[in-house]
Amino acid sequence: MKQISILGTGWLGFPLAKALLKEKYSIKGSTTSENKLTTLKDVGVHPYLIKVAEDGPKGSIDSFLDGSKILIINIPPGLRRNPESNFVGKIQNIIPYIERSTIDKVLFISSTSVFADLEGFPLITSETIPNASSNAGKQLIETEQLLLNDQKFETTILRFAGLFDTRRHPATMLSKRKNIKNPLAPVNLIHREDCIGIIKKIIETNRWNTTFNASYPEHPPKAEYYSAICKKMKLPIPDYDFVTPSKGKVIDADKVLNNLKYNFTNGVDVSNE
Repeated sequence: MKQISILGTGWLGFPLAKALLKEKYSIKGSTTSENKLTTLKDVGVHPYLIKVAEDGPKGSIDSFLDGSKILIINIPPGLRRNPESNFVGKIQNIIPYIERSTIDKVLFISSTSVFADLEGFPLITSETIPNASSNAGKQLIETEQLLLNDQKFETTILRFAGLFDTRRHPATMLSKRKNIKNPLAPVNLIHREDCIGIIKKIIETNRWNTTFNASYPEHPPKAEYYSAICKKMKLPIPDYDFVTPSKGKVIDADKVLNNLKYNFTNGVDVSNE
């Protein structure tokens, strides 16, 4: 039985672990919460209490990695909440453990925030060079390169657009805000089920040493889309700033569609919510 270690079994990582178990993989999953150890064990995941910290990982990380060929790094940088956090350092500190383990392939879950929002809404393809100016974006870019440049294992970078599902949608937060910027910017979103489907596809087809940008292929304007979603969810319609020029980007999913041969199952149109 093939074994995969998932570093981070939260909102995305936990259902991913369950989906991979159904594919007959043996799964080791990490959490920072002692309360979740039993939850992981109950569904068949081998649970580990691990915290990735700036002064080095805490917990039995050697045991967590042992016997696995694939490591999925799925931990949020947390830089919005803590801008001073050194996410690059956290990942850098686990690399020696990966290098001396049985891991030979790493899948790093990144974000399309590595690309700057600009006027004119540039098309972001698989060949576009990341150009973020934000602290979070720059740290993700540096982390991606750190992993890609390591010769001890193969790395694939998977950059997701804004994540959502039927219970967690950014519209619930936007409905409470006023004077929202960039109302004409294209929406870049991806459903959690498609995130899991793409990860499974990468593993099944052995797509390593490459990079994928993943967003649903339709990109309605932000104000139009979120107003419609809020109306359907019976939430207040957001208030937008139509005076300041909108900045944004369009995440092209061509490589996911044509190279990976993945078909998206969950759209961003209101009827599918």
